[in-house]
Amino acid sequence: MQVALDDYVQAAGVATDLVNTAPEVWHGEDKLPDLGSLTAFAGLHSLPEPSRPGDLRAVHRLRATVRELIDRPDRARLITGATALTSSIGDVTLLAGSARWAVSARPGATAADSLALVCGVGILGVVQSLGAERFRTCGAPACRGAFIDTTRPGRRRYCMPGLCGNRVNVANHRARKRSRDGFFEAP
Repeated sequence: MQVALDDYVQAAGVATDLVNTAPEVWHGEDKLPDLGSLTAFAGLHSLPEPSRPGDLRAVHRLRATVRELIDRPDRARLITGATALTSSIGDVTLLAGSARWAVSARPGATAADSLALVCGVGILGVVQSLGAERFRTCGAPACRGAFIDTTRPGRRRYCMPGLCGNRVNVANHRARKRSRDGFFEAP
């Protein structure tokens, strides 16, 4: 498995998706409760399938580590943490037939190792290209999610815009409607 160093946007997206599988984001429901769900997550993100008994526990530990990095986005801490995720797992290589650099997982790397490599590359790429201020918690009042904002303008507010952003918009619409309806009522 290889992760192109200039493809940090996709890698940061995988890191965001990973941290948002945690039970605290889903009010107690873990979105990676078993090996089957981890296999589906790996397939969705073109990662190696888990094959070892400890893969699920290792991914849960990785998820907590990545979340901790996102929650406290100090530049030096992000670099140290992301470097630790990648340093013992991969080798930097030049992609065949191109001028692009990539990190390749070493032979025998586990699914958790490969996922750590992807998350580390995503974090390092965002810190270098966009800055530490792109690591945020969700702006929705009832959500405990976190994300890495890789949008061009850097104004993303929600961990899952289609879910959290929509909920906030619906709540705001209903509040305006109640206010407007109440305004026209006769005393």
